[in-house]
Amino acid sequence: MTRRLAPRLLLIAAMLPLAGCATLVGRASDQLAAQLGSAITNSNDPATVRDGLPAYLLLIDGLVEGQKPGDRRNAGLLFAAAELNGAYAGNFTGDDKARSRRLAAKAMDYARRGTCAQDARLCDALDADIETFNAALAAAPAKDVAGHYALAAAWVGFLQANSEDWGAIADLPKVQALLEKVVATDAAHARGMPHVYLGVLHSLRPEAIGGQPARGRAHFEQAQALSGGRNLYAKTLMAEYYARLLFDQALHDRLLAEVLAADPAEPGFTLMNVLAQQRAAALVESGKDYF
Repeated sequence: MTRRLAPRLLLIAAMLPLAGCATLVGRASDQLAAQLGSAITNSNDPATVRDGLPAYLLLIDGLVEGQKPGDRRNAGLLFAAAELNGAYAGNFTGDDKARSRRLAAKAMDYARRGTCAQDARLCDALDADIETFNAALAAAPAKDVAGHYALAAAWVGFLQANSEDWGAIADLPKVQALLEKVVATDAAHARGMPHVYLGVLHSLRPEAIGGQPARGRAHFEQAQALSGGRNLYAKTLMAEYYARLLFDQALHDRLLAEVLAADPAEPGFTLMNVLAQQRAAALVESGKDYF
């Protein structure tokens, strides 16, 4: 893996469909989480989300503090807290790197705590070697798939925030293993977002030096199919990583044109789609020099 891998993955970590957190919370906070999560993901105004989300972060922190530590029933709430803090760290902290690191570390702590509440064996393997980690992950039950996805997302954000720390970057194989576990368990999880992660992972390097761009393309296309073409970030990132890697300008330009022409409104994806269109516009401009 190259030093550039973690920064490239941040984009996806930041764009996780936040409505996923609502499905993770399992008890009295369900309705509140669902309503707030829906309001966030269905917003077409990133600035409003940027300004309003900190209040929700404080609210969910308070909900976590009110729960009994180690109770498996709290795992969903902890993963929801991880997703929200990670999304804010990746999307709305601007150039404040210290703040981004703090929030990413907080997200990772919540994800670890959720994992430990959910699966003691996997918890014990988080800091172990990759063989021990993979064995624990292989034994993890399929019903924990949402937690595995939330842990992978928080971990990506943490690696980005600490991209100069090679000890942290060495954990990337564990992140990939989590994502592969998710798609093997539920290929349609989060309407294909784990496939977007894997599409980027396999499209970072040419095949001649160990990359697997054909696999990357397959994952991007699977993500698009699973969302019915409504996940605009899948197309934006396919253009940025796969099409540019292969210097396929026709594909690059077609994908970006489709993103820019699309209606971003889509339940669970609207905010992400608006941001995807902003990035697509920037890629159109930079593509004039790239190609």
